[in-house]
Amino acid sequence: MRDEGAIAPGADGIDEGKRLVRVGGDKGLSLAERLSERLYRLTWRTPLHAMRLKGRYPLKLIAVPDDPMMGDVARGRALMSGTLNVRGEVRAVHALDLNRPDWSPAFSHYLHGFDWLRDLSTVATRAEGAPRAEALMARWLAAHGERVDGVAWAPDLWGRRILACTAHAPLILSSTDLIYRSRVLNALARGARHLDRGADKAPPGAPRIAAWCGIVAAGLLIPGGEPRRAFGEGGLARAIAGGLFEDGGSVSRSPAMLMDTIVLLSSLRACYAARRMAMPEVASHALAKMVPALMGVMHGDRALSSWQGAGPSTPEHVAAVIAASGVRTRPLRQSREWGYQRLAAGGAVLIVDAAPPPIARLVEGGCASTLAFEFSDGEQRLVVGCGGAREAAALPLALLEGLRTTAAHSTLVVGDSNSTAIHGDGMLGRGVSAVELSRQESDAASRIEASHDGYARRWGFLHRRQLVLTGDGRELRGEDALLPAGRRFRRGGRTPFAVRFHLGVGVQASPTADGQAALLRLPGGALWQFRCRGGALGIEESLWIDGAGKPQPIAQLVVTGEAPAGGASVSWALKRAL
Repeated sequence: MRDEGAIAPGADGIDEGKRLVRVGGDKGLSLAERLSERLYRLTWRTPLHAMRLKGRYPLKLIAVPDDPMMGDVARGRALMSGTLNVRGEVRAVHALDLNRPDWSPAFSHYLHGFDWLRDLSTVATRAEGAPRAEALMARWLAAHGERVDGVAWAPDLWGRRILACTAHAPLILSSTDLIYRSRVLNALARGARHLDRGADKAPPGAPRIAAWCGIVAAGLLIPGGEPRRAFGEGGLARAIAGGLFEDGGSVSRSPAMLMDTIVLLSSLRACYAARRMAMPEVASHALAKMVPALMGVMHGDRALSSWQGAGPSTPEHVAAVIAASGVRTRPLRQSREWGYQRLAAGGAVLIVDAAPPPIARLVEGGCASTLAFEFSDGEQRLVVGCGGAREAAALPLALLEGLRTTAAHSTLVVGDSNSTAIHGDGMLGRGVSAVELSRQESDAASRIEASHDGYARRWGFLHRRQLVLTGDGRELRGEDALLPAGRRFRRGGRTPFAVRFHLGVGVQASPTADGQAALLRLPGGALWQFRCRGGALGIEESLWIDGAGKPQPIAQLVVTGEAPAGGASVSWALKRAL
């Protein structure tokens, strides 16, 4: 019995039969676009931009919205004790030199986006938290309130800052110092004026949506903002259209960015609620589509699968995001542009990346993971992707880049190369441009067959993967084939390949005597058997980035072989024994 309920074939958005998924191009930002971005940032320092930031000083906020999200308790307690703790990067607040940043991008995002206000409000009363919040706010104003420059004035961070400061205004506006209060309110007004001309300069996806959310929130909550609200709603509609696919997925194809976008729109809805107004339908409709897309990449442990640099987060955080959205729905089983296919039967969940990577100009840090899969048995993860390249804490850069490679995902690798090139500047290059996908559903089994052209140009092969999950969820059968495609790059007449299966944390793998199988014992006691044909089976070390961004040692099964000019195939099966 399927965990999604009894759904007839063809229902719940399942389109059987073949279809083709393409990308719009593989180029990153052009030189002209990069120069334009740099010139735009240089204009921040000009007298003209300074004039644009001038305007009426607001005396108060019209309303204070409720934050729909709870903060992180551990980070909140750390702040109460005088430190900022972001994924293991710990800094004493009194020692922060805001004029000479020497911290990671993740720490900078946390500090300048004012996410720490949410964490502080979760663990402290207004009387306890206000002195700490106001002290840090005063230091931020001294360093960045007047100087329009650098990361602190990035459009997406100003949008997040406005949302955070208005929702937690009691923490930063409780002071009896009227000059300080005036500086805080004037900074918010200046930030809104800065966004009026710069929101569309933020990268597509969550960053641009955050910038426009900040404009709309300012229009709702800062006096005299009605014209700005109308202007902002139009910009927000454009940002949503450019940042989300029609099926609700993020253009980055990152579950973490999708979750971030859900929080942003949920926070904006609270701003409307504080004014007793309804959020525009385009934003409400986007929320309604995003939540099932996010749930579609959840495993049985209620945490996320790891795609496009995102880690699993934690079940508690994912549940809080979904609750904040107010959307009650079921997981999206088959997405189109979002690109993830979900098969679920019994207690098993299979999630497949069945689309090309995100377009380079839309996102940096993408991963070459096409046709990789993750598989869980109940709350235990059996096969995973290493993941977490954007969220891992305190890892060397070379290792972080390695997490983006095809070899860091559970799929076939040809010639120890990536199915989509990863350039030295972090952008994706040539590789997968099209995925052909076919899906069939029946009571007996669910079947996916897909192929991609990522190895065609360099190696002369298409990769075709077939996956079959039985109706009771106790067996997953697969075949990985290399099929000749066009002119082949010859090297010694045979091309080495490897099919990798990264195993979940705590999964113990023991090879059998014939070298073609392995017994997999899960932490909960379940026993699965892996068997393959068409290559040599080995067991190697690997790692997995957990929900806290920390690396965990795991094992991986590796089936190796060599493909002649005519191609090769490896068949394999995972079957539950206990």
